[in-house]
Amino acid sequence: MSTSRPFVIGLTGNIATGKSTVARMLERLGAERIDADHLAHEQMRPGTETHAEIVRIFGTYVLADDGRIDRPRLGRIVFSDPEALAMLEGLVHPAVVAETLARIDACPKAVLCVEAIKLLEAEMAQHCDSVWVVTCSRERQIERLTSKRHMLHSEAVRRIDSQPDPALKLARADVRIENDGPLEQTWRQVLLAWNAIPGVAAVRLERPRLESRDGDSA
Repeated sequence: MSTSRPFVIGLTGNIATGKSTVARMLERLGAERIDADHLAHEQMRPGTETHAEIVRIFGTYVLADDGRIDRPRLGRIVFSDPEALAMLEGLVHPAVVAETLARIDACPKAVLCVEAIKLLEAEMAQHCDSVWVVTCSRERQIERLTSKRHMLHSEAVRRIDSQPDPALKLARADVRIENDGPLEQTWRQVLLAWNAIPGVAAVRLERPRLESRDGDSA
């Protein structure tokens, strides 16, 4: 494997499928991790052009008392209005992609994982060597959103239904990670896919799992 550029895994999946659990497993195996959702938070902080545009378009209603974007409040607007969601993504995605590419170029590790729910929609997949899609049942998604993020059942359903059909992501997948069963099954799938990465030293499948599901909702 070339040392000038890492092998880039684009890790995606719909809300509450468990992307973050898989990303943490990859991180423990030695991959660099980029969390696109965290980058989006940075792009929306006060003082940025993106923050100013969001306030201009959606109004001061979306601001918290400290001037930051109140993301749950903004979410209630955009996840019930496809046009509003598209407008928000048009503001945020280009900046996130640019920052992601800069971090890929600067990555010193052999493998890098880009965790992004909008990996395909933001056309970030073209910069990845392999697209991994995490899936689980709709019932599991609802359970995670209501128990981990304390959403009302109706809000959880609305968030899930606002997202593209998971089959569209699977159609682009090089690797599918099914995250519906015991964590050990997820871990074994990650190890098998990791061992297939060119130039990466294989890890024995009997190696103990590295991550709990605490906070698993991404």
